[in-house]
Amino acid sequence: MASLSTSSMLPVLLLLLVAAADAATFTVTNKCQYTVWAAAVPAGGGRKLDPGQSWNINVPAGTTGGRVWARTGCNFDGSGNGRCQTGDCGGKLQCTQYGQAPNTLAEFGLNKFNNLDFFDISLIDGFNVPMNFLPAGSGAGCPKGGPRCPKVITPQCPNELKATGGCNNACTVFKQDKYCCTGSAADNCGPTNYSRFFKGQCSDAYSYPKDDATSTYTCPGGTNYQVIFCP
Repeated sequence: MASLSTSSMLPVLLLLLVAAADAATFTVTNKCQYTVWAAAVPAGGGRKLDPGQSWNINVPAGTTGGRVWARTGCNFDGSGNGRCQTGDCGGKLQCTQYGQAPNTLAEFGLNKFNNLDFFDISLIDGFNVPMNFLPAGSGAGCPKGGPRCPKVITPQCPNELKATGGCNNACTVFKQDKYCCTGSAADNCGPTNYSRFFKGQCSDAYSYPKDDATSTYTCPGGTNYQVIFCP
């Protein structure tokens, strides 16, 4: 096999340096008084976090559809197979798919537009633990900082949305277009009494799928982030 010349390697090295510069480190910290099983896709998988423990995840530049969440009430065997009461991802410790409702979500896409990261907290899949999702350090260049949802919602959850370990969103329970912004309501859905409940509890978070105006946050590409459970 022919060896690469120095000149032919330069473009590859430059691409690697750019990718490294725009990648992000996510520090996930459990400040709850109980154990959670943190989950992260597509980068990370999952890890058990006892109270006070943290987990650093290196997320490649350009990652989209990213999620970080807490699972509760889990029991896994030595092979990493088991189940969780909330946020379960197919019965695996190492998640490769999204979790089951109810679960509080940190969502993100890195370098999505004009080298900006877009991120949010979503309660569209309901709520299981309080969460902050913040740029690390000073947050320079992040005009609104990051979303915070520090309140425990479960005790105030409407009876029809209550679930073991959390509070479901109306879409999960009723599966109607007006709550899910699908089908007949795909282009013209608005807030409902149920979404207003979630918005009243966590004003920074998505309460229904079209809740973009008050719930989307941006930072320059290459920003590092912290996801804090029970801040």
